[in-house]
Amino acid sequence: MSFIESDERKALRAAVAELGAKYGPSYYLEKAKSGGKTDELWSEAGRLGYLGVNVPEEYGGGGGGIGDLAAVCEELAAAGCPLLLMVVSPAICATIIARFGTVEQKRRWLPGFADGSVKMAFAITEPDAGSNSHRITTTGRRDGAGWILNGQKTFISGVDEADAVLFVGRTESAGRLSPALFVVPTGTPGFAYTPIGMEIVSPEKQFLCHLDDVVLPADALVGGPDAEGAGALAQLFAGLNPERIMGSAYSAGIGRYALAKAARYAGERQVFKTPIGAHQGVAHPLAQVKIELELARLMAQKAAWLYDSGDDTAAGEAANMAKYAAAEAACHCVDQAIQVHGGNGLTTEYGLGMLAGAVRLARIAPVSREMVLNYVAQHSLGLPKSY
Repeated sequence: MSFIESDERKALRAAVAELGAKYGPSYYLEKAKSGGKTDELWSEAGRLGYLGVNVPEEYGGGGGGIGDLAAVCEELAAAGCPLLLMVVSPAICATIIARFGTVEQKRRWLPGFADGSVKMAFAITEPDAGSNSHRITTTGRRDGAGWILNGQKTFISGVDEADAVLFVGRTESAGRLSPALFVVPTGTPGFAYTPIGMEIVSPEKQFLCHLDDVVLPADALVGGPDAEGAGALAQLFAGLNPERIMGSAYSAGIGRYALAKAARYAGERQVFKTPIGAHQGVAHPLAQVKIELELARLMAQKAAWLYDSGDDTAAGEAANMAKYAAAEAACHCVDQAIQVHGGNGLTTEYGLGMLAGAVRLARIAPVSREMVLNYVAQHSLGLPKSY
């Protein structure tokens, strides 16, 4: 692992940053506040190959790793256009299908992930389960050659703009329930979704999903007829590590955006005949969050390198730590940026107040800071399991 990114990765970052600047925060905010979607940005990013950098080349992608996709996500967020669906569709869903899908599943879905023409949501959280995935009750039962799926999911991002949803459920195998992942197109009869009102300004909305006797073909089960139990667990973990890595990139990008605005304002705003950035009371807190942010980005780089090297176990530890560190750093960056701007920090003109909800969410999802601490305490420190 090198602490210096390759020339190819640097060029990718520069190109994506240029694309992000073309749209910018005004475009993103207009879409978020009007209830619109960032379709133009998503489509152009897909056409240019940025959304498919991690998809295998034989399916139209760039053949890169999760580190490349994380760079794309971070640079768009740093340009004021954080795309939450990047954490879900090309990261979790495309990774799982690329690694574990059948040949037909790969042919059907991966080219669309590669060019951005396909969006897929990911559904694991349930109202009565929360962080305890062992209590998932969404169940698929065999019906001839196919499946019938029933259950409910909550806080599922972007269902209204997705072509399909990857559901984490269970099937009955050998007299007990075993994990299984199903791809359900959003227009399937019996599949309904309702929006959840959120105090977050974002183009991507949250939904409650209902599955009522949803009839699915045999190939809706990711990996084919034998992909239940331990096989599905491997699929799930293959998607959750990229989710955490991408979550850290999403947070880091927002943190960079807020910090850049704060530094620029502190260098220009004059009070008592000098820029406020000359005062240590302003400069030191900004320097402190800059250090936190760069440390978080280093851990994310390590996590991506471990994952792309095939070390899922070590990647799990690093990905959780990166997600935690980046969320904390982003919260501190946004809070300090608002503080530096004074009253301006909460005006619509400066666009910082709306970021507070987005980075605060990063402490909760896709995995809460408390569950990350549980993971580190148990797996990194060897302490007794607390739950």
